[in-house]
Amino acid sequence: MNWPVILSISKTHLVSRLKQSSIAALGVTFGIGTFIILVSFMTGLNNLLDGLILNRTPHIHIYNEIKPTEKQPIDYISDVDQTINKIYSIKPKWSQERIHNAVPLLNHLKEDERVKGVAPLVRAQAFYSAGSLQINGVLNGIDILEEVRLFKLDEYIFEGDAQALRRTSNGILMGIGVAQKLSLKVGDNVQIISSKGDIFPLKIVGFYQSGLAEIDNTQSYVNLKTAQQILGEGESYITDLNLKLYNIEDAVPMAAEIERNYKLTAVDIKEANAQFETGTSIRNIITYAVSITLLIVAGFGIYNILNMLIYEKMNDIAILKATGFSGRDVKYIFITQAMLIGLVGGTLGLIFGYGISTVIDHTPFETEALPTVKTFPVNWNPVYYGIGITFALVSTFLAGYLPSRRAEKIDPVEIIRGQ
Repeated sequence: MNWPVILSISKTHLVSRLKQSSIAALGVTFGIGTFIILVSFMTGLNNLLDGLILNRTPHIHIYNEIKPTEKQPIDYISDVDQTINKIYSIKPKWSQERIHNAVPLLNHLKEDERVKGVAPLVRAQAFYSAGSLQINGVLNGIDILEEVRLFKLDEYIFEGDAQALRRTSNGILMGIGVAQKLSLKVGDNVQIISSKGDIFPLKIVGFYQSGLAEIDNTQSYVNLKTAQQILGEGESYITDLNLKLYNIEDAVPMAAEIERNYKLTAVDIKEANAQFETGTSIRNIITYAVSITLLIVAGFGIYNILNMLIYEKMNDIAILKATGFSGRDVKYIFITQAMLIGLVGGTLGLIFGYGISTVIDHTPFETEALPTVKTFPVNWNPVYYGIGITFALVSTFLAGYLPSRRAEKIDPVEIIRGQ
């Protein structure tokens, strides 16, 4: 088989019908380009929304839940086994909110090969006081370096920085909602009134914004030791442990293991964000369904154009066969035409998709809920470009192969006699 001749004839056919060939190539271009633009933007947006929740959500949250004893004293009396017991006004057993032996547990979890890191937390109820205003709030005592490493807290700080909190022993990183209500700015002092009535002056080193007004209006961060001092507790006082794992799939069995071994409450990320995961799955299904539909529609358009192209080339097919070309040669000529259209159109589609995605990525997107996001999100995953060019070649091959089989079986005598 003489491939240079077949390629030359294919190019001649395409050039002789340049308008139709261009329309076919543009069909591929816009189909592939639109697919790349849509899937890159939608998955980028999904990743942004996922990050808002998942970045700040531990894979396992460990704490000591205060709840009523499951087995009440009356249950230990054997004489009432055959009776119906009704217990009213059950009170929880007195216990501290802290995790017992938190420091040894913290060190043990850090040594677990499944654990990427553990961030200790001291949660304290307090009042923010500035002048005559007092606002109820929550102070989170944290290891700021671990919070930045594991939960990307620095991405939500839009004024000040995380290092300033680490350097300032009496520093506080305030939620923007609280700061606005108290008319505070970075460098100001704010008084914290503990649940015991003690007053602690703290210096504002920065503001953060999570995008959730309910949190930003009450929550602030201080150093771990500062929170312990506000509560009047020692260095071993820790109320929560937040774990980040290397593999999120280990969260469910590990949470059950921790509850069983340490008699603590361990909430895994799938339990904490069940509704969120459902929403993410639905958005992904819609994104890929629409994207695949675009590719299929583009494929049918290519097939129709090539089918008409072959129909108009009946005389050329008859001449080729009359001059010694076999039906197989004719089939390869039209398949080659289709592949050339797919290659040119697909390449232009990649360029078109990349160009528009770049424009979207540089388009300003500013919202008070997401102060650290300045432009629209775009996912630059090269897999999407690979899928685009692969589909362009496969779809044009099929679009050329199916009608070329009809051209392969055409009898040149019948065509010439019809003329």
